[in-house]
Amino acid sequence: MKRIFVATALFASVSAFAQQRDSVPTRPNGGIPNIAGLGGFGARGGGAPTAAPKPFKEVITEKAISKKGLFTVHKVEDKYYFEIKDSLLGREILAVTRFVKVPSGAGYGGEIANQQTLTFEKGPSNTIFLRVVTLVSTADSTNDIYKAVTNSNINSIAQSFPIAAFSKDSTGSVIDVTDFFKGDNLPVSINANVKRRYSLSALASDRSFIQKISTYPINTEIKTVKTFSAQAGGGFGAAPSPFPSASLPAASQSGAVTIELNTSLLLLPKSPMAHRVADKRVGYFTDDFVKYSDEQQQVENKEFAIRWRLEPKEGDYDKWLKGELVEPKKPIIYYIDPATPKQWRKYLILGINDWQKAFEKAGFKNAIMGKEWPENDTTMSLEDARYSVVRYFASDIENAYGPNVHDPRSGEILESHIGWYHNVMKLVHDWYMIQTAAVDPRARSMKFSDELMGDLIRFVSSHEVGHTLGLRHNMGSSSKTPVEKLRDKAWVEANGHTASIMDYARFNYVAQPEDNISKEGLYPRIGDYDLWAIKWGYGFIPGATDEDQKKASSKMIIDAYKANPRTWFGTYESGNPADPRAQSEDLSDNAVKASEYGIKNLQRILPKLPEWTYEEADLQENIAEIYTQLLGQFRRYMGHVTKNIGGITETFKSVDEKGDVYEVVPKAYQKEAVSFLNKQLFQTPKWLIAKDIWNKFNNPITLDPLANAQESTLASLLSTDRLNRMQICLERYGADKAYNAMELLNDVQSDLFSELTSKKPIDEYRRLLQKSYVEKLASIINPKTEGPSIIIAAARGGFGIAPVDLKRSDVPAIVRAQLVSLRSKVVAAAPTTTDTMSKIHLLDLEQAIKNALDPK
Repeated sequence: MKRIFVATALFASVSAFAQQRDSVPTRPNGGIPNIAGLGGFGARGGGAPTAAPKPFKEVITEKAISKKGLFTVHKVEDKYYFEIKDSLLGREILAVTRFVKVPSGAGYGGEIANQQTLTFEKGPSNTIFLRVVTLVSTADSTNDIYKAVTNSNINSIAQSFPIAAFSKDSTGSVIDVTDFFKGDNLPVSINANVKRRYSLSALASDRSFIQKISTYPINTEIKTVKTFSAQAGGGFGAAPSPFPSASLPAASQSGAVTIELNTSLLLLPKSPMAHRVADKRVGYFTDDFVKYSDEQQQVENKEFAIRWRLEPKEGDYDKWLKGELVEPKKPIIYYIDPATPKQWRKYLILGINDWQKAFEKAGFKNAIMGKEWPENDTTMSLEDARYSVVRYFASDIENAYGPNVHDPRSGEILESHIGWYHNVMKLVHDWYMIQTAAVDPRARSMKFSDELMGDLIRFVSSHEVGHTLGLRHNMGSSSKTPVEKLRDKAWVEANGHTASIMDYARFNYVAQPEDNISKEGLYPRIGDYDLWAIKWGYGFIPGATDEDQKKASSKMIIDAYKANPRTWFGTYESGNPADPRAQSEDLSDNAVKASEYGIKNLQRILPKLPEWTYEEADLQENIAEIYTQLLGQFRRYMGHVTKNIGGITETFKSVDEKGDVYEVVPKAYQKEAVSFLNKQLFQTPKWLIAKDIWNKFNNPITLDPLANAQESTLASLLSTDRLNRMQICLERYGADKAYNAMELLNDVQSDLFSELTSKKPIDEYRRLLQKSYVEKLASIINPKTEGPSIIIAAARGGFGIAPVDLKRSDVPAIVRAQLVSLRSKVVAAAPTTTDTMSKIHLLDLEQAIKNALDPK
């Protein structure tokens, strides 16, 4: 009988709405946990033999309270026993540990604390071993290489349990699990990295206990309370949001931290779901394993998409293949946390249900739905691994995230607990006000109507649900919308301003007041890409083998893009960081024009801020916050345009498609981008200098808001990374196509120092910029550190990221020539400059350039 050896490690897909959040490690270390203080439950098998099992009735007495499920659970006074059927031995079980209740400053109930894949097996001397599955290699047992794979891979034995008794019918074993779940055992406790962030140390066994154990047909749920010793000043430290960074008050006040946990032991399917071979042209989270076979001349990395198991009901498979809409055997259901304020529940549900039209493209009706949690049903638990839930957190974090828990062998999503932070409403409020208040009167206040806020919650809900369906961010989607279509009322209201809800393309900031565009043309929505991506992930793809499926999938992707370019997927998160099409918060195929329209709207909004932010008794906090948001939006526009300078596009293609994967952004457009920066930013944008507003919240001795925006963009523009990249592109693509570093510096310098010829006074902002320009060029020819000083992106295809030594680059020579030229112009202009401040500035600049060219 042919057997396939498959051993895999757990991978947790977690994506954020406002930002990507860290999760538990994607590959558990599989180490043997610290089992001190477990009442004799040390690792067995090599030591003294265990006591012989007792008769069943002597262990599971008449006092026992027994419940049948995945494991039959027996509670005998203060002890808990698992009765494990022999048929479950060797079966893979997913252990998902979540926080239920946590102390202040330590995260939120519902978040994942740990994930492991486990198996139980018979050990020697009447024991049951618990192994942690960590291997990622496969081989067909009919191949000779199968022996090499099995010889090179073994899963750690994390725990050994003496068999207390055999089942009444001798088809299973009874083990005492009390001390195991009460103790601090890694497979079913807090992940080691998380404990380090908390500064948690020894478990206090006298203050740790099992609250209850419930068991169901495919899962067993263990709720525990664990108390750890903790050092004052502990916490998540510098861990990124949404992990809090403050110390834990409990640790400071008592030297201990008590946490309530729930561990779900979820039986993985005996027959894993069929793989959907991944393709980087469709944005799904993926998992993988390494496959070995005798016929190979190199090993294969099998990468597959993470998705729910959606199959037609019995008898409907042929209808589904014919294109008829059918219902799935098991629909995808998300429940709304009963802690959610009632007025927002319907909008969260609408955001979930919006995906139904996408699943219809894949051939399924009633495939996905949101429901309110049945609060009167005491048989259901929010921590139960069988249920997917939108968990509502009372938090000031402006965020939401959409993770999933999946079968590491196949990518089958088993459940999801979306994290929804209460203060995400502030995030969407500020975005919507700054991006649309010029065209939507509803956005002109500090508190939106429930209807408007509900609409914004709905779109965030759809985005996060998309992640839990397996979809990654599609940051490039918005680049497939022509900029002028964003002002075309009929078109944008029919199609949306971006082709994907999975993009970070919040609201249509290009629309102008005279366009009269309604909310349908302002909000994000599930678009053409999303419909296509769900069809690809959940629809039928023919192929008897992975290779056949891969070929059929590739043809489908090519045909889909030819029929509708809005099905394109692009991202900077795992792709080329220099591709300007894949940016967050941007819109359209033309960043210059889109940003020009966006600036016009900001110029309309700024004078109205005192009126629109007014709330009685407000201590200028509203106007400070919203002006900061407005300036942040302006800075985004500068960043969107800057990304095109030295930009390299990356369009994944199979060998069956024409054209190059890597192309340089057209030279003319790069020069247009530099002209935009010169005009909109480096020529002092006086409209942003709102001193009447600044005087309400900005102390003059603090950082100047506008100067900081100018400085950061100039630093990005003159980065050695960009200048090197431009020179590399010059060599590859030629001077007619590639905009090179010398041309960039000439264009920036001629405008930035235009006062040298115009003889106009140099204002304070221009003086600061000119000084900064010289300082940045000086740092390139006189670097503070020796050796390689820059990292550039090399061609993908095996070469990866390569360090480049500036001493071996043309950039320092180009920069030196620019400074020599600039010095001569400064020297010539200084004597004829009549403005006193401008004259002494130029004299100072001349000396700075001289020092840079001839450092002593």
